[in-house]
Amino acid sequence: MSPDQTSAAPPAKRRRNSDLTRENIIEVATKEFADNGFAGARVDVIAERTHTTKRMIYYYFSDKEGLYTAVLERSYGEIRQQENKLDIAGLDPVAAIRALAELTFDHHDRHPDFIRLVANENMLHGEHIRKSAVLSGLGAPAADLVSQILAEGQQAGLFRTDVDALDVHMIISSYCVFRMANKYTWDALFKRDLTAPGSRDHQRTMLANMLVAFLRDTAH
Repeated sequence: MSPDQTSAAPPAKRRRNSDLTRENIIEVATKEFADNGFAGARVDVIAERTHTTKRMIYYYFSDKEGLYTAVLERSYGEIRQQENKLDIAGLDPVAAIRALAELTFDHHDRHPDFIRLVANENMLHGEHIRKSAVLSGLGAPAADLVSQILAEGQQAGLFRTDVDALDVHMIISSYCVFRMANKYTWDALFKRDLTAPGSRDHQRTMLANMLVAFLRDTAH
């Protein structure tokens, strides 16, 4: 298609093509940043793999940092969207907290690149998350959902009262992140593949059981 044909395309089609190009760049950049970190990732490699140019990438994202921030925003946004879609209406607090733990487990299991991105951003002391208005506001919805479930369980006398939403969120995240982030060292040390398909259901159930057992220890 010639430049004249592109400029003559209907605005809706141009916008759709632009959105597809942007999404393709983010998709490829996610893999590049996950594999090589912010410092090691190369924009020219991303350009080559998306059949675009560095100039085009900078048109959409301003610079390498802008692209990396966009990758983080989409990656964190995906798990938050899933949490927001979690239907806990009609579920008792125990079933609801199990559903949330299992949702997080499933997401992290399917998105190993997300784990590597989180690890890299922690190495950068959360620099880009702190700068992003989008990312800085993504923590509240997750905490609010846990708070709702936790409060209902505490009011019903089902859950202990000496924990808060971030305590619960940390328990779930710790388990799910560890399983993915340490798979290679765990296998080297103990000869056990933490992500082996045959172990998946056992680990998923174990997480939910441990969390429920901890929360239901109301003697504390």
